[in-house]
Amino acid sequence: MIELDGSAGEGGGQILRTGLALAMCTGQPLRIHSIRAKRAKPGLMRQHLSCVQAAQAVSGATVSGAELGSSALQFEPGAVRAGDYRFAVGTAGSCTLVLQTVLPVLMRAEASSRIELSGGTHNPMAPPFHFIERCFAPLLKRMGVGLALQLRRHGFYPAGGGEAVATIAPAEHGLQPFDLLHRGALREAYAECLVPGLSRGVANRELSTLGEAMGWSPDQLHTPAVRQDEGPGNALMATLAYEQVTELVTAFGEKNRSAESVAAAVVAELRAFQASAAAVGPHLADQLALPLALAVHDSGRAAAYGFTELTEHARTNFQVIEAFLPVRCETQGAGDGWRVTISPR
Repeated sequence: MIELDGSAGEGGGQILRTGLALAMCTGQPLRIHSIRAKRAKPGLMRQHLSCVQAAQAVSGATVSGAELGSSALQFEPGAVRAGDYRFAVGTAGSCTLVLQTVLPVLMRAEASSRIELSGGTHNPMAPPFHFIERCFAPLLKRMGVGLALQLRRHGFYPAGGGEAVATIAPAEHGLQPFDLLHRGALREAYAECLVPGLSRGVANRELSTLGEAMGWSPDQLHTPAVRQDEGPGNALMATLAYEQVTELVTAFGEKNRSAESVAAAVVAELRAFQASAAAVGPHLADQLALPLALAVHDSGRAAAYGFTELTEHARTNFQVIEAFLPVRCETQGAGDGWRVTISPR
């Protein structure tokens, strides 16, 4: 039984999700207490409960404590089953976080799986659908995993109602680790503004402010077509596609927040990323750790990647990984950023 303290490090839902994923991958039972203890509303919220229920469905687990508001959970995984699944977060809670909970074990399964997800697709404090599609999935492909994604309907806070489909093809010859220490040359840079159910003027102001600050031309600024009944919602996304990796920065509009301040937030994060030569930003640094650690464990070969910022989120994730897998996650400063080396232990 692996025991985790949910108040450790950043003390949020990531400890639960990584713990569930690795419990399924290793077959080790998990007991976690003080779940999300450092959040304003501690315990299991609906999206976290959805992660538990999805993990239970995929692995036939025996679970106790799976209730809204619960601060403790025991999870004993059974046999993992590839197949067709449908997981619904009953609110605008992030369905991409549900996907990331079950993806690690399904990408090591004996057959392909298809998952239909509903809930929030573009949420603050969670990877938007486009981030998973453009930034995360291509790195899984380098490990040998096929992850095909389809966005059927956008889902914004607070209404939710988004729909996405993920088809997972496991690595045919096992997960393959790789090093990611350089971005390579910049191939493409562009911004998109999603404004379903809102005035087109919001998009014009956000894109104009961003374009002027970054020196981007009008043909780099887009307002994709969306159904108006998918809103109200607003997400401003900027994509930097390099030879080796893609970075996507997102800011969300909300009541009493000006379009200019939304754009300013994206510009500040873009400039911070561009100011460093490290391969990936803080979000990919966190999310890449788990699949790459599994690849290191499966292959017996080490891997390393560079990143711009060592967040408490990433540091906590490394610690949970080391609790389950016989690997070592060693971080060190590297130039104007950081480097983590994941090696067999």
